[in-house]
Amino acid sequence: MQRIVIIGNSGSGKSTHAKALAARHGLAHLDLDSIAWASSTPPARRALAESAVAIADFQAQHPGWVMEGCYADLAALALARATRLVFLNPGIEACVANCRARPWEPHKYSSPAAQDRNLAMLIAWVRGYATRDDEFSLRRHRELFDGFSGDKDELVRLPPLA
Repeated sequence: MQRIVIIGNSGSGKSTHAKALAARHGLAHLDLDSIAWASSTPPARRALAESAVAIADFQAQHPGWVMEGCYADLAALALARATRLVFLNPGIEACVANCRARPWEPHKYSSPAAQDRNLAMLIAWVRGYATRDDEFSLRRHRELFDGFSGDKDELVRLPPLA
């Protein structure tokens, strides 16, 4: 059974690719956004230990899965049981274009207007991918990818999944 982790910048196509793989192969899907953040205002990251429990629970409940997110720390936890790592790396401008074209995400925003209000901040954050030095950075994703000894692919554009 496949167990896939997908990493990449915001707007790289992680969710789209994960949903397509999950549907095509009958895999459970976990968007790491759903376990990375505490329910608080302003938003704050959950303790890593809490997210680790959620990942372990998800893995225990599903023999085949795909997990996706920009969180190198959470992806590293999932990789211990992964059969494949996919690094989506289409370049900054492709990510920005995808962010601009993104439909409303009701699981993240209360309204399309709320999502639109966040767009300028999101694009600035996406543009900082190569210069940041955090869990969401190109450097950390590259380290995960290079250090993973299993089956892996770095994609500069999404392949057709039909």
